[in-house]
Amino acid sequence: MKKLVYILPVFIALSAAFVSCDDEETYAEQKKHEAEQINRWLSDNDIDVISMSEFLKDKTTDNPETGPDSTRNEYVLFSDNGVYMQIVRKGDGDFLQSEEMKFYNARFVERYVGTGDTMTHNLYQSEPDVFYVQRNGGNYTAQFRSGIMSRVYGNTVPNAWIMAMPFISPGYLNGSSSAKIRIIAPHNQGTQSAAQSVYPAFYEIIITKQKNN
Repeated sequence: MKKLVYILPVFIALSAAFVSCDDEETYAEQKKHEAEQINRWLSDNDIDVISMSEFLKDKTTDNPETGPDSTRNEYVLFSDNGVYMQIVRKGDGDFLQSEEMKFYNARFVERYVGTGDTMTHNLYQSEPDVFYVQRNGGNYTAQFRSGIMSRVYGNTVPNAWIMAMPFISPGYLNGSSSAKIRIIAPHNQGTQSAAQSVYPAFYEIIITKQKNN
């Protein structure tokens, strides 16, 4: 737990800063500031934004880690809610089918888009975060069952995480079997804390399927 103890003061300090901003800015001003932070993150990280229609042609996002065009760093924009997603690996498992529920393990890093500071992660914990996803037709719901995200933010899985599930098929093992995604989540698609304090977060998540399902 030492690593979590180290991370939480950063999270608390950031939260205090957000509360201070809440007292001084209107919601419209906070959203404008958030948009500026996201745009700066896109520029600073040389991100190539592609449309959903372009993404759906092959459901891939070119990136330096897995290609196929390693010169590009593509994220698809969900234009209806402002989420940006990059699929580094889809995984070698099965896609979630309708009326099916599966449990997954997640290793992740969460960063504050405004500064790049790490807010939470579980990279050095003995156990990954565990969450389940249930699909009913085209509707996906999810909750954390254990791990750091549930302890810090509660059991609700950020909607930005859930939005990736139709496009990935995590396998059982880390490495090429796992799914790996990167997400930029505006406040209303992230954690409850993000929604309350109006800040955007970046996530890098490695997801594997639990062997008992």
